[in-house]
Amino acid sequence: MRDSTRLSRRAALGLAAAAVPLAAAVPAAAATTIGGERFAHGGVQVSGASGLPKGLTAPSWLVADHDSGEMLASYNAHRRLAPASTLKMLFADTVLDRFGRTEKHTVTAADLAGIPSGSSLVGVRAGITYTVEELWLGVFLRSGNDAVHVLSHMNGGVDETVAQMQAKAEELQALDTTVVSPDGFDHEGQLSSAYDLTLFARHGLADADFRAYCATRTADFPAGGKKTFQIQNTDRLLTGVDGVAAYDGLIGVKNGYTSNAGNTFTGAATRDGRTLLVTVLHPKSGGGGVYEETAALLDWGFGEGTKANSVGTLVEPLGAGGTGGASATPAQQGAAGASAASTANKSSWGMAGGAGGAVVLLAGGTLALRNRGRGSGGGNHRR
Repeated sequence: MRDSTRLSRRAALGLAAAAVPLAAAVPAAAATTIGGERFAHGGVQVSGASGLPKGLTAPSWLVADHDSGEMLASYNAHRRLAPASTLKMLFADTVLDRFGRTEKHTVTAADLAGIPSGSSLVGVRAGITYTVEELWLGVFLRSGNDAVHVLSHMNGGVDETVAQMQAKAEELQALDTTVVSPDGFDHEGQLSSAYDLTLFARHGLADADFRAYCATRTADFPAGGKKTFQIQNTDRLLTGVDGVAAYDGLIGVKNGYTSNAGNTFTGAATRDGRTLLVTVLHPKSGGGGVYEETAALLDWGFGEGTKANSVGTLVEPLGAGGTGGASATPAQQGAAGASAASTANKSSWGMAGGAGGAVVLLAGGTLALRNRGRGSGGGNHRR
């Protein structure tokens, strides 16, 4: 029964995607009740708290508590929009655990074929051997579509990876998402929502490597032979560059930009033991605006938002704790998550290393990840 339900949901998404243009701004009817019935109505959803930031220009945003999954406030949370490189969070959720980070791969010309013109690139070159860790640094820091394509080819090819990402989205109940490419580049029908992107971030942050990569500010990247060059994270709320102040307590997650989507961002920050997730899509306030609006929503969440009643929930994956259905209440899902955490090394949503747990060591500006012992297995600038 579950398989047929998932197939019907996927079919509904496919039909919806085919019927709307790339920058469509309509809710996905099949997913409007995921997370709570209030989301069927769109608009601002908030209860028990006031003082939402003034001047927000994003047509869709969301504020949620990472640990409980409770949504504190949102605006058109299920509105389907082009995600740009925030979709790389789903790519990482899907592929990250398939290769050991010390595994090596010598890049071929075929690995780099088909990368869309105008893509953001980290500088991967054919003939150079990279570790999987270095490729993921290229994905997270520079949003390198070249690194994404290499990892996709290692994973069985771009088409296979896209299929796996779509299946992962369905498993996470991210039913607003239609995947066309693994890198988030503009493609007709490639859409997601603030709700789904927040699910991807929450799921990813439960993985220590994901969390470490997205928190890394700079790293050394191979240039051939023994030469390296430094790459910097393009998340300005993390690095505090180009007129954007670094946000106190920020731990990631992923930014994006295309000429069609404009700016997109999902961020997570921890203060006083509490971790919040914020997603902001397509603000009209310019390049730095997506960070400013995210920071304003985080400030609200850590302040007035502490009085907020839950207006919905970030649902558990299908099958997690037996309460993955959209009808489960936040309390039921929280209980299921606590139960899973008590019986497993890492729950579906457990923050790796704890809410403030450090899994990154920065030495000389480069990343040193703890050894987890994984098995091998232009104006149009895009990121």
